[in-house]
Amino acid sequence: MSLNIFVCIKQVPDTMEVRINPKTNNLDREGIECVMNPYDKHAIQEAINLKAEHGGKVTAITMGPPSANAILREAVAMGADEAYLVSDRAFAGADTLVTSHVLMRAVEKIDKDFDLILCGKQAVDADTGQVGPGMAERLGIAQLTFVDEIMAVNDGKITVKRHVENGHEVVETAMPALMTVTDKLNEVKYPNPLSIMKAARRELKSLCCDDLCFCTSEVGQSGSPTVVSRLYTPTPRSKAVIFDGDGATAVSKLVEALKQNKVI
Repeated sequence: MSLNIFVCIKQVPDTMEVRINPKTNNLDREGIECVMNPYDKHAIQEAINLKAEHGGKVTAITMGPPSANAILREAVAMGADEAYLVSDRAFAGADTLVTSHVLMRAVEKIDKDFDLILCGKQAVDADTGQVGPGMAERLGIAQLTFVDEIMAVNDGKITVKRHVENGHEVVETAMPALMTVTDKLNEVKYPNPLSIMKAARRELKSLCCDDLCFCTSEVGQSGSPTVVSRLYTPTPRSKAVIFDGDGATAVSKLVEALKQNKVI
């Protein structure tokens, strides 16, 4: 069976030295180079692999500012058939709940008749891992998180191996379904120069707040129930202390130190 696959990707800062806007408590991306979220590259690659095996179509979608077109072009260069930028000033400051709602509605607007939605397991800037599951919940479809391997796709069902705390579990579900994937799933193949040049000339599609029938009060920071009251850099911990001596002596010194620091 051919597969109609959506892949949700995100543009993230290409650095760990992120700045926080003290007024909004959001990431300050000004002057910082941004790239495609690393886990999302594996999602794009897997969608392309599935298309090569089963046929079908791959659509990349991202919510972000106009600069996010760069990662959509990268997705097209990798092999995506279509790419959509979901962008509007009204979306600024959206939390994961609103973001999942906007992306869910964008998918339904583009094509309700899909088989799979792939996302990276988390974005490296916020590390929440909530947008994919939030989309699945709103769409009323199964969600398969932390997928390390796709074992089979046939008869309208998909079987995967997913990472859990103490190992792996094998799960089968009917499609449509949403998966969040890890970097163990595949090896990303970087596009060749010709594909990159073709993607650079490709006209990308876009969707705004009105296209998705949202009121401005429903989206962005005004529609987000999450409130960040304060962001700060934790105080560095003191250096580790080594207690010399045999076991009994070291334990005695450790207990005394814990008492002095009012830990016990």
